[in-house]
Amino acid sequence: MTKPATPPAPAPGHAPADSTRPTAPAAPAAPAFGRALCAMITPFSGSGGLDLDGAQRLADRLVSAGCDGLVLSGTTGESPTTSDTEKAELVRAVRDAVGARATIVAGVGTFDTRHTVELASDAEKAGADGVLVVSPYYSLPPQDALEAHFREVADACALPVMLYDIPGRTGVRIEPDTLIRLAEHPRIVAVKDCSADFLGAQKVLARTALAYYAGCDEHNLALYAVGAAGYVSTVANAVPEHMRAVLDAFDAGDTAEAARLQRRTAELVESMMASGLPGAVTAKALLGDLGLPAGPVRPPLRPAGRDTVAGLRAAHDRLTA
Repeated sequence: MTKPATPPAPAPGHAPADSTRPTAPAAPAAPAFGRALCAMITPFSGSGGLDLDGAQRLADRLVSAGCDGLVLSGTTGESPTTSDTEKAELVRAVRDAVGARATIVAGVGTFDTRHTVELASDAEKAGADGVLVVSPYYSLPPQDALEAHFREVADACALPVMLYDIPGRTGVRIEPDTLIRLAEHPRIVAVKDCSADFLGAQKVLARTALAYYAGCDEHNLALYAVGAAGYVSTVANAVPEHMRAVLDAFDAGDTAEAARLQRRTAELVESMMASGLPGAVTAKALLGDLGLPAGPVRPPLRPAGRDTVAGLRAAHDRLTA
């Protein structure tokens, strides 16, 4: 399996804490999977089949434009509607396209612990560098069962694990105290945070060495400023350079410029992520309008209407002008 190059070392904006701050475990030498990660869509053909050539072209574009890593088969990747075979094929194709230039994190989380373990094994064999494991949805496990689920997956998998906390979709939160306990596991190294709990995030950051990734684009700079590793961005499918520029400015010490750049993305972030449509729908609509690989969404999702597409394109063009 081809392994990616080591991600860049932490930038000046993420220097170790001084002695006046509360003692915390030493931070990793570098973010687990890089800083700027894209929650990549899964391109489909016009007939709804997996478009591996399109996935390779999109992956190459994203990495060339500054993405350190790609998260495949997540929420934006329409994982509920892709088969186990398609998930593995997607990892293999993207690995071939990006080689050692970027990390690949494969979404393997389901509501079934046994199935999740099987998908993690498939992802490892296909060439992934890590796995994204979401809380089991619908069944609403209590925290002790949730913790046992993640430990069982991590025990069975040789790859590093990124936990995915998105209670709005799963119905269950990974509580900060649960994350703190799970951080003791040697293969649980990161969190994709869609909880919108800034206090909880800071509590975990202060007491663990977990690499935190903002999972909501409007929170990218806010979480990064308090010590997060970076982001896993849906909006980066369309504007990877603009999303990364925020982190680059912050790491260069120009916090005012970082804030300005973050604010400039707000219109497109709102159009893509707060329009009442899932990010997979809006990302594919915009990419298709830009002539980039995307294709249709799979049912039960439905394509965006013409007015939505026009609004997305207008917001995109104002940002990139």
